[in-house]
Amino acid sequence: MSLDHHDDTFERRLPAAFEDAVRVCPPHSPDLVDRATARGRRLRRVRAFQVGAGCAALTLVALGGTLLGTGGAGGAAGPRDVSPAASGTARPAATPVGGEEMVATLKSLLPKDGTVSGASGTGSDGSGRSAPAAKLTYTNARGSSGIDIAVHRQAPGDRPDGCLPVQVRPYDQCETRTLPDGSVLYTTKSFTHPSGNTGQRRWYAELVTPDGAVLFLQEFGGGEEKGSDSGAEPVLGLEQLAAIVRSPAWRKAVAAVPAPASGAPRQQGVAGEHLTDVLTSLLPPGGRITDRNADAGLVQLVYDDGHGKAMIEADVQQGMTDLLAGQMDCPSGSDDADCRSRTLPDGTRVKATRAPSEKGGSAVVRSVDTLRPDGRRVLVREINSYAESGPVTRPEPPLGPERLETMALDPRWFR
Repeated sequence: MSLDHHDDTFERRLPAAFEDAVRVCPPHSPDLVDRATARGRRLRRVRAFQVGAGCAALTLVALGGTLLGTGGAGGAAGPRDVSPAASGTARPAATPVGGEEMVATLKSLLPKDGTVSGASGTGSDGSGRSAPAAKLTYTNARGSSGIDIAVHRQAPGDRPDGCLPVQVRPYDQCETRTLPDGSVLYTTKSFTHPSGNTGQRRWYAELVTPDGAVLFLQEFGGGEEKGSDSGAEPVLGLEQLAAIVRSPAWRKAVAAVPAPASGAPRQQGVAGEHLTDVLTSLLPPGGRITDRNADAGLVQLVYDDGHGKAMIEADVQQGMTDLLAGQMDCPSGSDDADCRSRTLPDGTRVKATRAPSEKGGSAVVRSVDTLRPDGRRVLVREINSYAESGPVTRPEPPLGPERLETMALDPRWFR
């Protein structure tokens, strides 16, 4: 897989790969690499699907476990348990699988009424340094689609991509199914560019087995990724994609990646559950709260006070003094309506800003950033939409800078 795999997956995977690299060669501040990665406060919540072959040596881990069988994309037989445990055999040892074999397997699961072009694959050499993957363009009478699949295994504590939060992918249509053996299947209709609902369509299926094995299959309408902006529907439907990832034909690829090596534990920020409780308690009473999304150091939710939905976000960090040096002042010449900064009597720096969304469109983003003298940072943001790249749902965000400042300075963020 290339590093330009697709925008949102790249954003989710890159911080995780950097984080693993930090454990080997840690920078002066534990947050340095995350902060250097495109507003990392929104990207740390999903760490499952790692960067492709370029970062596999640092982060790729094994894939093994239970797959459910079907008749392939053509859809003959129903699901059946084909796991090693069910068949009474031990899990096979890691045996290399080649890129050509990955391509052949993917081809064999496609409908027979089409043709394949531009096929390429990546094998596993048994060392975990490369990810089994395949990609191709499939064409039939209905059109063309770029299709690719990758297999990996989640490290302990990682989570699948799954149905991504509305704050991240406001236009996704995602469904979750728990299968008879306990595997979870996610099927999603989306777009290649996550910040809009136009252009090339991207559909994908993700199968996660109980022991953390993952098959991730995606399809791009009109041809290869970013090869079309026509909005044409992909050739294969979601049920066909689901049948492909559930096929027992992938068992050799599953067995080809060795067991993950145990690594140093990830550095942990303030627990997402605690941050959710604090943020919820600080919001005006009577509003409706939905779409909670939390991870260590980050919480997001959608708040509706009866006048429209708004996204509220809090980012909580420690050891940020050096990293924010010179960043807590407003740019020279900035208007007070857009940026105000000051220092409180106890030395806490406070910076309040109002700006257009970085994702484009008409959404307004208000934020209050606070930095304590001991390096603890709390950044609270509000947006007059349920997602920064979503449609405007109210004229202005609901809370205002004064309330945001009170929220950011609340001592309960750090327990």
